[in-house]
Amino acid sequence: MTKKYHVYGIGNALVDMEFEVHDEFFSKNAIDKGVMTLVDEARQHQLISHLDAFEGKKACGGSAANTIIAVSYFGGKSFYSCKVANDELGDFYIRDLKAAGVDSNLGNGARKDGITGKCLVMVTPDAERTMNTFLGITENFSVDELHLDALRNSEYLYIEGYLVTSSTGRHAAIEARKIAEESGVKTALTFSDPAMVKFFRDGLAEMIGDRVNLLFCNEHEAKTWAGSDSLDDAINALKKVADTFTVTLGGKGALLFDGKHTIDIAPHPIRAVDSNGAGDMFAGAFLYGITHGHSFYEAGNIASLAAARVVSQFGPRLSAQAHREVLDIVLGR
Repeated sequence: MTKKYHVYGIGNALVDMEFEVHDEFFSKNAIDKGVMTLVDEARQHQLISHLDAFEGKKACGGSAANTIIAVSYFGGKSFYSCKVANDELGDFYIRDLKAAGVDSNLGNGARKDGITGKCLVMVTPDAERTMNTFLGITENFSVDELHLDALRNSEYLYIEGYLVTSSTGRHAAIEARKIAEESGVKTALTFSDPAMVKFFRDGLAEMIGDRVNLLFCNEHEAKTWAGSDSLDDAINALKKVADTFTVTLGGKGALLFDGKHTIDIAPHPIRAVDSNGAGDMFAGAFLYGITHGHSFYEAGNIASLAAARVVSQFGPRLSAQAHREVLDIVLGR
């Protein structure tokens, strides 16, 4: 039976606001570099006031949203369940999601009053991305936002690891996984950030359950999960919780496990400008590949090139045309 959607995603709906800064900005404002830090609204307003001197870019985002939009831009059919408020940024989020060709739960019923979540993405000249996030209303993402018909009519469920920080979000992720398993929908999860693995490991284990079909992570996250500096130890640890997985290795490419064999994916030499969205793009491109008849190796090469293209520019997304170019290059079309 052909499913309506290739990927159904759930995650935090955040309006990404990206700025180029220097390391001094972090020391001056007591910001931990290179990780995602949750902040309250007052702290985020304070930081925004200090960022007024910098030029910023705005887009609907959140980790899973970036992945789901990539699936759509590559030519897949995707659905995203999330939560935004009845405010101006919520209106912006819905418009941007629709423009990317993604179906969502946001068109059904009135949105609640509140504040749509925002993520300040600060990029330094070394291409490192640092995020300070105020979750706003998405902190209360719950089973109420799940669209069960769309979930059951999808090939893959994709779960954002950041949901682990919210009790209702974590519960929604667990319920979505159970419904997917009962409905024959494959399950995929991303660890999202080393901090999620370090501080919310038990919650992530709950979200994974016995195991997921596909897990996405980077080398730092994999080693943190394993509690070891050895990549081999990390691979063995991941095999216990996932049938298949991908481990991105930064400038060294990526390592895939297809359930039987490990597969090395070569990197693409580029000048890194902005690492924001690289992992999200890798996941989106890879999910597109395996839901469109491509092998793990082919999907990994599509994902590797797409992620490299994202890193070589500012912002977590590529244009629709750039997605087609990636496919043309990798598939020799």
